[in-house]
Amino acid sequence: MTSNLTRIAFIVCLTAGASFAAVDNPTFNRDVAPIIFDKCTGCHRPDQAAPFSLITYDDVSRRSRTISRVLDRGYMPPWKPVPGHGDFVGDRRLSEQQAATLKAWIANGKPEGNPADKPTPPTFKSGWALGEPDLVLKMDKGFNVPADGPDIYRWFVLPLKLPEDKWVKAIEFRPSARSVVHHSLFFLDSSGQARKLDAQDPVAGFSGMRANISGRLGGYVPGMTASYLPEDLARALPAGSDIVLQTHFHPTGKAEVEQSELALYFADKAPSRPLVTVQIPPVFGRMAGIDIPAGDKAWELKDEFTVPCDVVAWEVTGHAHYLCKSMKLDAKLPDGSITPLLYIDNWSLDWQDTYQFKTPVKLPKGTVITTHLIYDNSADNPQNPNSPPKRVKWGIESTDEMGSMSVIVTPAHPADADLLETAYRMKIATTVRGGAKQLAMRVLERLDRNGDGQITRDELPQRYSSAFDRFDANHDGVIDKQEFESNLTLLGRGRQR
Repeated sequence: MTSNLTRIAFIVCLTAGASFAAVDNPTFNRDVAPIIFDKCTGCHRPDQAAPFSLITYDDVSRRSRTISRVLDRGYMPPWKPVPGHGDFVGDRRLSEQQAATLKAWIANGKPEGNPADKPTPPTFKSGWALGEPDLVLKMDKGFNVPADGPDIYRWFVLPLKLPEDKWVKAIEFRPSARSVVHHSLFFLDSSGQARKLDAQDPVAGFSGMRANISGRLGGYVPGMTASYLPEDLARALPAGSDIVLQTHFHPTGKAEVEQSELALYFADKAPSRPLVTVQIPPVFGRMAGIDIPAGDKAWELKDEFTVPCDVVAWEVTGHAHYLCKSMKLDAKLPDGSITPLLYIDNWSLDWQDTYQFKTPVKLPKGTVITTHLIYDNSADNPQNPNSPPKRVKWGIESTDEMGSMSVIVTPAHPADADLLETAYRMKIATTVRGGAKQLAMRVLERLDRNGDGQITRDELPQRYSSAFDRFDANHDGVIDKQEFESNLTLLGRGRQR
């Protein structure tokens, strides 16, 4: 499935601060209904995630105060990319003129207008939007979502049971309780770990962020329309792998049972070029030294990757938790010019998305792709899960932190596929070694009780005493920083072999 998560409408889609003139004397039937039907009704209709419908004149008129408020606040739509940093499919924002028209209609007393001017309300398919799927997966049992309480993040395993490798062109998600499903992300697990975690929990699925992800397949947000990946692109589904859903539930005041279904549409053959996800920093920032002091309002995470061949960028996305404030992904071309790929200046864990470029972006060999994430661990951050703030490090729970941005690319020339994948594997290996080195230095500091920069045998816990002689290369009775680092490098090379 194309990760085309860009078709949600929630309340009113807008660009804040509309300066274009509204249409003259707007009425609901002639001017407002087309905007509402195009931008809002897909989500605001019965059995969807939005809390109320926006279909009829009465629906919209009754909610005009809410509409006015979100127009003024810029609260909606949940469309995070800043204009000028990537041009994406399904941009949900209103034009400035559309926003001005809505404001003028409300200010003028909300006239309904001539019934003959009203367009036909949209209709929505009840079956699979892309027709008969090749394979349908369904949760083996339902998950009970309570009537109230905090939002819930839950993982669910859908075993593929494929006897051979397949390639998927599109995925369509169908929730059974649409009103409580805020969004769902689709991942691939080739290790079998998710099945084990699921089996350990008597309730459907498992909690936390412990899944061993081997690939991302897209996702669902209310109001989106499933579509196919462009050209001959397709994502790999290895034999024996599982699809794992990470679903965000938002209780609505009514208890619900969710039992999701997933429709898969396969390609007839393997793609001519593999899709490669370049995640920067790799592994969701696990080895990037994420360690954010309490009270720090602008803690930064930066990383980069140099593409070893000409590539074409198709999609971009990002991931972090509650402390992240902004994230930016840029490409510095060999000529020194900058191509903005994605900038989100008000990141929210609740509104993760994947953005597909309207026109694929060509990045020549030698382009440096950079990421820059900023975190706010102060009491001024309303999303901070800790009150008062406390030190936060990388971790698998949502109250921990992660951080990365990804660009999904193909090599411009199929012959360069191995070069691209090898270069990114080397990036991962370098990051892991660097992270392990940082961790080891922190361990050395903790063991160095007298603070002299080296470890004596009596400072080492008894259970590690057998390793002392191995690390003490010159046998002088102490382990200094250089010996610690040298042994770590040897250990890293051993793992690579």
